[in-house]
Amino acid sequence: MESRKVQKVGYSTLAISLPSNWVKENDLKRGDNIFLMSEKDGSLKLFTSKLAKREEGIEEYICNSDLCDEPKMLERIVVGSYILGRDVFSIISSERVRPEHIEEIRGIVPKLIGLGIVEETTDRIVLQCSIDPRKFNLDMLLRRLSIISLTIAKEAIQALVDSDASLAKDAIKREDEADAMCLLAMRLLVSAQRKREVAEEIGLKDPLHILYFGLMLRYLELVADYAEETARRVIELLKKYKEKLPEWVIERINNLNDLAHDLVMKSVDCFFIGDIKIANSLLEMLTFVELEKNKLMQELPEIPHLRLILWNIYRMADNGASIALVAINNSLERKSKICTKGWSTEFK
Repeated sequence: MESRKVQKVGYSTLAISLPSNWVKENDLKRGDNIFLMSEKDGSLKLFTSKLAKREEGIEEYICNSDLCDEPKMLERIVVGSYILGRDVFSIISSERVRPEHIEEIRGIVPKLIGLGIVEETTDRIVLQCSIDPRKFNLDMLLRRLSIISLTIAKEAIQALVDSDASLAKDAIKREDEADAMCLLAMRLLVSAQRKREVAEEIGLKDPLHILYFGLMLRYLELVADYAEETARRVIELLKKYKEKLPEWVIERINNLNDLAHDLVMKSVDCFFIGDIKIANSLLEMLTFVELEKNKLMQELPEIPHLRLILWNIYRMADNGASIALVAINNSLERKSKICTKGWSTEFK
C-alpha cells in the first residue's frame, strides 16, 4: 500500500499524485480523464476511461471449441463462464461445431438459470444470460436452496420407510434444481465481489458477508449431494434387500435423519436471525448425532448400502453444524448482549 500526501493547489483545491507504475500500466497522459466512485466504507475507486466504458458496456467472451478436445471440457467452461458473470459467451469453430460439443451445450444450458442460446450457425453458437443480479435477494435464494436440499433428504428416507422407490427417484430429480440454485448463487457472489453496488443491492453490505454466504452455499450444496446419494442407495437397497430390512433399523435411521434435518434447518435460521445460543446448542447436538451414528453402525445387520446411508445422514448433520459455526461468526459482527465492542485499559 502506497501513501500520498494531500497537496494544496491554488486557493482551495486539494490534490494527490497518482502512482507512476499505475499511470504507466494504464497508458495515461496529460489531459486524460479519470473517473471517481465514492464507496460507502469511505474509500475512493478510480477508473480510467477504458475501464469506465467496460463497466457500462457488455463484453463478449469467445471460446475456441476446437481446443476443447476432452469429454465435458466445453461444458465446464460454459458453467465457469456463467459463474464468473459473463453475459455474452460465444463458442466458435474453424469449420463446424462438433456434434458432441453441441450436445454438451444443449445439455447444460437448461440447467443454468437465465442462460439461453441466442444465435446458432454451423461454426458459432452464442449464449446470453439475461439475469440481472440486482433483481435477486441472496437471503431468499439460500433459503430456497436449503429447503430443496432438505426435501431431497426427507424424501430419500421416506422412500425407505414406505418401501417406495418412486419417492427416492423424485428426490433425485430435485437435485437438478438444487444445482441450478447453487450455480446462480455463485454467480451472484462473484458479481458482488466485483461490484460493490451489486453487493449492496442483493443484501451484502459488508465484504466479509460474501465469505460467509460463500461458505454457507458450499455447505448447503454438500447437504444436497449427500441427500441425493442417500436416495440412490435407498433405491438399490429396496431393489435387492427389501424383505430383509428389520423394522427397528428403518425406524432408527428415520429418527437420525430427522435429527440431521432439524440441525441443518435450524442452523440456516440461526445464520439469518443471528442467535448465538441456539447455534452453539446445534454444535453440541452434532455430538449426540455422532454417538447415535456410531452405536447404530455397530448394531446394523450386514446388508449392503445401510452403512453408507447412515454415513450420508451424519455428513448432512456435520455440514449443518458447519453452518451453525458460520452463523456464530456472522453474529459476532452484530451488537449483542453476549459480545459488544469496548475499549480495553488493561495494557495502557
